[in-house]
Amino acid sequence: MLAVLKWGVSGSFLICIISLIFLVLKTFSFGRKPHYARSQGEGKKGIFYAFGKAMMPWEKESARRHILSYLAGIFYHGGIFVAFFYLFSLVISLELKMPFVFVFRILIGLGFICGIGIFAKRIIHTSLRKISCPDDFAANLMVDLFLALAFLSTFYPVLKTYFFIISSILFLYIPLGKIRHCVLFFYVRILFGLFYGRRGVLPQKIKFEI
Repeated sequence: MLAVLKWGVSGSFLICIISLIFLVLKTFSFGRKPHYARSQGEGKKGIFYAFGKAMMPWEKESARRHILSYLAGIFYHGGIFVAFFYLFSLVISLELKMPFVFVFRILIGLGFICGIGIFAKRIIHTSLRKISCPDDFAANLMVDLFLALAFLSTFYPVLKTYFFIISSILFLYIPLGKIRHCVLFFYVRILFGLFYGRRGVLPQKIKFEI
């Protein structure tokens, strides 16, 4: 049974990757706009800034004002990354040493707690609840369930069956909902850095306080 589920995870992952690549390639159908203004900077510097300093909380007004949510997001995404690594280790039958499993439990568990906290905040805060769509709640709950089963399966191997099932469903859901930002985020940041780096807007030379 587990062998069949492993193939199911692998197949759904392949479908997920192909779908995400298609979404990225589809953006090229809009064509490339010509640049009429002379370059005022370097695109690569804009990219380095977009993936470096621009990711720091003091560079973002929303993160600077909600530092706890910023940190929760970091631990949430970190736990998800570790859970995916753990999933693939199970699929390829990689035997993990106990110290690694212990660290995985801590990081995945912390990610789950932060995910539940973020979900609760979206419900409790009226402003967040009003701008949220069903996909926001569904995606959060699905990932939280993924993290919970990843954590519990390190203690109870019998739960690996359910962990593989939710993982397959998650992979199929990723290209359809907001979770696709796990790949499109990097693509968008590259375009963002290239454009504003060329314009000389990034990296910022003057600090603006809001």
